[in-house]
Amino acid sequence: MKKVSSFVPEVGKKLAQYNGVEIIDRIGEETIKAVVFSILNGSNVRSLTEGLTRKRLALSNASLLVTYLNASKSIENFTENLPLIVAEELKAARLSKEEKIYLQWLIGLTGKSIQNVLRSDADEVNNYLKELDLALKNSANEALNIFGPLIGTLKIKESEMQLSWPAITNIFMAIGAQTLAIRGAEKSMYGKLFEKLILGSMLSILGFQQIKNNDTTKKEKVFWLSERGEKRESDATLLIKPGVGIRFDIGFIGPGNTEISLDKVSRFEREMEFGRKNYFMSTIILVDRIGEKSRIVELAKRIDGNIIQMSMSNWVKHVAEVLNKSVDYKHPIIKMNGVQVSNYIRSEMDKISLKNFI
Repeated sequence: MKKVSSFVPEVGKKLAQYNGVEIIDRIGEETIKAVVFSILNGSNVRSLTEGLTRKRLALSNASLLVTYLNASKSIENFTENLPLIVAEELKAARLSKEEKIYLQWLIGLTGKSIQNVLRSDADEVNNYLKELDLALKNSANEALNIFGPLIGTLKIKESEMQLSWPAITNIFMAIGAQTLAIRGAEKSMYGKLFEKLILGSMLSILGFQQIKNNDTTKKEKVFWLSERGEKRESDATLLIKPGVGIRFDIGFIGPGNTEISLDKVSRFEREMEFGRKNYFMSTIILVDRIGEKSRIVELAKRIDGNIIQMSMSNWVKHVAEVLNKSVDYKHPIIKMNGVQVSNYIRSEMDKISLKNFI
């Protein structure tokens, strides 16, 4: 008997799972740069990445449908015995990570739920499969009684399948699990990815050079991303000149919970040792927007911090103004108007390789 995993299209495998570097390769650096450029000009990251998520979902859903269609054509009683057939293959076959993900979706499992079910003992696995099989059959029978027979033919190239409520119920369940898994993964991945891309791009545009956080040979106009330590953490650390630095915290959070960001940043130390020299450190907090009644701006001043809203069209210029006021850093963007700022950001983005920030 052919394996279900053998029917998963290659495009589906590529879309099943990837990291930040891979997403730039698969979607294209120019597309990702366009998103970063829009965010640097005040657009919302969630609304921009939603289009990328929908594109991935559409192709992934189509790939899952093709998988089901081809498997139902080649594997006897596939629709009737789907939970058992898929579960047996998951247990016995040598599968790639992407193939496992697809098989899990076919029996309604996401990455989180698989840890609680198929990695459990045999009795719990069998109970899950029995309950799934019963639930699918009951749903199909109920749909038949309520809506009447489902009649039609689904055909893609040489593969053809007669539509029925059991088949469509299986497909809907699998696509639901797939959609839930991808949306959850994308939210986390895009958040972490674009935090680095935005901070790295912004600091590069403002004239700073990226270094590794253990490179003590350069101590002026340099930055590194994602420092972590026992007593402090920051999404980016900027060294203006010997003895003077800025920590950046960024979060794509709405006006209702911006205090979460302040709580994290309030634990930053005001000094940092780097290359046997102590640095005075202030903090810049980047958030999507601030609520009308939020006290975060006043509270930030108590920790020598500044809050900047990325929903403002010229927020990158505002960062430069804060740097100028707090540490006397001068940059031409400060004297530019809105159109000039946007054009300057666009021209500087052409010089940047986003992969350097991941």
